[in-house]
Amino acid sequence: MAISSLFVGVVLFVALLLYTFRILREYERGVIFTLGRFWKVKGPGLIIVIPFIQQMVKVDLRTVVMDVPSQDVISRDNVSVKVNAVIYFRVIDPQKAIIQVEDFLAATSQLAQTTLRSVLGQHELDDMLAERDKLNKDIQALLDQQTDAWGIKVANVEIKHVDIDESMVRAIARQAEAERERRAKVIHAEGEMQAAEKLVEAAKTLNQQPQSLQLRYLQTLTEIAGEKSSTIVFPLPLDSIGQMFGRKS
Repeated sequence: MAISSLFVGVVLFVALLLYTFRILREYERGVIFTLGRFWKVKGPGLIIVIPFIQQMVKVDLRTVVMDVPSQDVISRDNVSVKVNAVIYFRVIDPQKAIIQVEDFLAATSQLAQTTLRSVLGQHELDDMLAERDKLNKDIQALLDQQTDAWGIKVANVEIKHVDIDESMVRAIARQAEAERERRAKVIHAEGEMQAAEKLVEAAKTLNQQPQSLQLRYLQTLTEIAGEKSSTIVFPLPLDSIGQMFGRKS
């Protein structure tokens, strides 16, 4: 009987020591409550907790990577999409993270889901696909503002996937093809306009210098003569021949 009592006493003493002396890692903090009231935040290293008088709640200060489940979002142009994201946050104030909210991990997850739907619902589908960086920053700023009361800092938000219905994918492909055709027609029209401007300039130059017209005429004859073709007869005005040979009228 004495041996068993001694054994129980040793076990209780060891348990009491383990409860009293705590070791917190560099990334951990202990929120200490004395008789139910907040006292202070301790750590890292060796700390002492008075048994039956004080209680400690451990908080991890490392960055948490949390997946936001896929959310059904209706864009401003009435397109239904599924969007999921990932958020990066960490606790910067252990006291607020324990006292101001019951479960800061669950609260941050739920807030991220509602914020994702709210922000993306204010934008059109093209913005979701082309301006993700801006949307990420908008969501991060709004989340960080709302979680500040919980002692949480949201460092980054990244939209991972925007899943679109198959019919909408085909519609986007047709729209992109139409846009490419429009650009091709615009480029072709601009080229025709530039060519017409150059022809007008060339006509003005030839009109001011008739000799240039004669040289161009001869160059054209030379190019045709070099080709393997049938004999071609060009009419040549007598006044043009006189100009080429310098005949005076």
